Amino acid sequence: MLKWLLLFSVLLVSSAAQAEGFVPPERSSGRTQVSETSGRHGMVSAANPYAARAGMLMLEKGGDAADAAIAAQMVLNLVEPQSSGIGGGAFLLYYSEKDGKVVSFDGRETAPAADSPDLFLDSKGEPLKFYDAVVGGRSVGVPGDLRMLEMVHRKYGKLPWSELFSPAIELCEKGFPVSLRLHSLLQRDKYLKLNVNARTYFYHEDGSPRSVGEVLRNPALAEVFRQIAKGGADAFYNGKTAKDIVHAVRSQKRNPGYMTLADLSGYHALEREPLCGNYRAYKICGMPPPSSGGVTVLQILGMLSNFDMGPKPESQESVHLMAEAERLAFADRDRYLADPDFFFIPVAGMIDSSYLKRRASLVRKNEAMETAWPGNPPGSERVKSAGSTALEFHSTSHISIVDRDGNAVSMTTSIENGFGSRVMVDGFLLNNELTDFSFLPEKDGKPVANRVEGGKRPRSSMSPTFVFDENGLYAVLGSPGGPFIIDIVAKTLVALLDWHLSMAESLSLPNFGSIGGPLLLERGTSLEALQAPLEKIGHEVSVVDLNSGVHGVERNGSGWEGAADPRREGIAIGY
Repeated sequence: MLKWLLLFSVLLVSSAAQAEGFVPPERSSGRTQVSETSGRHGMVSAANPYAARAGMLMLEKGGDAADAAIAAQMVLNLVEPQSSGIGGGAFLLYYSEKDGKVVSFDGRETAPAADSPDLFLDSKGEPLKFYDAVVGGRSVGVPGDLRMLEMVHRKYGKLPWSELFSPAIELCEKGFPVSLRLHSLLQRDKYLKLNVNARTYFYHEDGSPRSVGEVLRNPALAEVFRQIAKGGADAFYNGKTAKDIVHAVRSQKRNPGYMTLADLSGYHALEREPLCGNYRAYKICGMPPPSSGGVTVLQILGMLSNFDMGPKPESQESVHLMAEAERLAFADRDRYLADPDFFFIPVAGMIDSSYLKRRASLVRKNEAMETAWPGNPPGSERVKSAGSTALEFHSTSHISIVDRDGNAVSMTTSIENGFGSRVMVDGFLLNNELTDFSFLPEKDGKPVANRVEGGKRPRSSMSPTFVFDENGLYAVLGSPGGPFIIDIVAKTLVALLDWHLSMAESLSLPNFGSIGGPLLLERGTSLEALQAPLEKIGHEVSVVDLNSGVHGVERNGSGWEGAADPRREGIAIGY
């Protein structure tokens, strides 16, 4: 395993990329051969080999896809701590083969009750700089990961809850070798050492990061897992760990927060109606708000359905058409999408086929539009709030699973920025998800829909996705990548459904797209040759590092094909 992990080569993020205005949500640490495999009965694709194996162990014991997802998430918390864990939140889609039904689960973090719309304004009423807001307790939302997973397990799990924590507990105690990816991210982070617990765990006494291959043990996290395995999520939200979280958040010298024990004990995960739409002959299902992922992916696809995408991967025409659709979709996203429990959102209108056909008519095949303005979808007249952009640098992970019975999980899980708030408690990191809110509370005399409010869930871009064809479940996928998650998932879907590439080929394609600003092309790929031609037709183009982490499963003639993005260290395992 260690030899396999050492195959990654280090790619530094250039200062040029930052100068061009785009900072990757989780910095690149190399690229290797895509992991792909087949399985007759089921598949697990996750962002780290240990996590994928933990999930597969649950399936081999007769567990459900839900059981496998929980086991994999706990191990990811340990081996990929910069990306996700019990200190953060998640969105999960579950497909029940028996019922032929998709259910969506919302484990998004919430703002503490005492947080006000001016949370991220300075004494002069100006928005804080991003990292001035991130580091410390102010940015920490009430974690939702465990409450959501417990809800999913109660509804669909087959194995005992306590058994799902065994792989993570064992690995915490025995230790795991630090991967090159984790080492390189530790080496480049500027803020993690500010927290004494994180500094002690992740660094040597001289300040150097734990070495590649060095065995890292986490007995504190093992103890937390034991308590949760025994007492359920209540052991986290009402026990010693809850007190430790509140103390850590409120006692930070840099940006103390306002979280209370009542915030933790009162957190509720939610079951929401999934958002589904058609693309060509397929049905696509994703997450509803407060994730913007499902709406925006369906908007992009709905506009592209008016064009012949053809077998044109890595072509100027394909990149242009997708980028224009993305610019229009992101204009709508920034105008309308937020937590639906606080403001009206015209979701049905935004994915209405007639509306999207009108939006698609704004796209010209050989000329980029000067400005992509938000549209007026059916229902927009009821919107009383203002739109806004918000900085999102999701340090995120994704898990795709299909079990022996044909049940499936697509789960995107996050703590937001790399290493979250940099606050470490009892062996795990706390999120900084509150910086996904708009820092400005008002615009044009109207309240901003995605502003901070107590109990509110910040808008997300996480896009766990299912694809169905006439024979049932066809594909399961998702990715990390901040707001660029949406473009990555849309590109992968077009590759699968229009270009008829395999899952491995689809997620290996160069990344490209727009999140409302310049057209971004992945550095070091064949797409660099398109920069001049695309600029010639009016695009503002930036060549940047576009790190993704698609983990996908696709049905084939005899079972399932699984693949893991070569830009990270994940694998797919079939059985």
